Amino acid sequence: MLDFFIKNRGQIASLTLEHLWLVGIAIGIAVLVGVPLGIVVSRNQWLRKSVLGGTNVLQTIPSLALFGFLLPAPWLGARADRLAIVALVLYALLPIVRNTYTGIAAIDPAVKEAAIGMGMTDSELLMQVELPLSASFMLAGVRIATVTAVGVATIAAAVGAGGLGELIFRGVAMVNNQLILAGAIPAALLAIVADVVLGAIENRLRVPRK
Repeated sequence: MLDFFIKNRGQIASLTLEHLWLVGIAIGIAVLVGVPLGIVVSRNQWLRKSVLGGTNVLQTIPSLALFGFLLPAPWLGARADRLAIVALVLYALLPIVRNTYTGIAAIDPAVKEAAIGMGMTDSELLMQVELPLSASFMLAGVRIATVTAVGVATIAAAVGAGGLGELIFRGVAMVNNQLILAGAIPAALLAIVADVVLGAIENRLRVPRK
């Protein structure tokens, strides 16, 4: 197995970079969309039910089925990488939105009242109190979303988006365990590294709430 990795290190490295690119772009977009959504739902009860409900429904769709649903879309179907990124973003939204909302909602009301009593506007309250105190919760959501995206991205090879899933699918088709492991092991390592690194940052951002 080690010899196989050494002989094919160029291809494995290239597919690993593709995998990282898909996950990185998707998580970046999910953060840009999910954090503002989480802030909005923390302030609007009606939107909270519809947004959290909608993201929950997306999580129940099997990953391969979601890729299939998106495939006929004209703009998405024309480019496999676009399709894969959109699918990964949809899967990543729930933990990011939910953790952003949970982090803000869990702040001691007395802290918010004290900030308002000091004359803070809503935007100042958000930027100077709520977001700093919720940072660890928000990063926990990003951490979950990233680890999930690394796994789901292997399915992207089924629609031609590349990544480490390409080795896995090729190995399954050829009944070749070496190919399967060549895709599965780096994907598992990526998920572990992402979890450890983001977990360490999350712990550093955690602050006492009282």
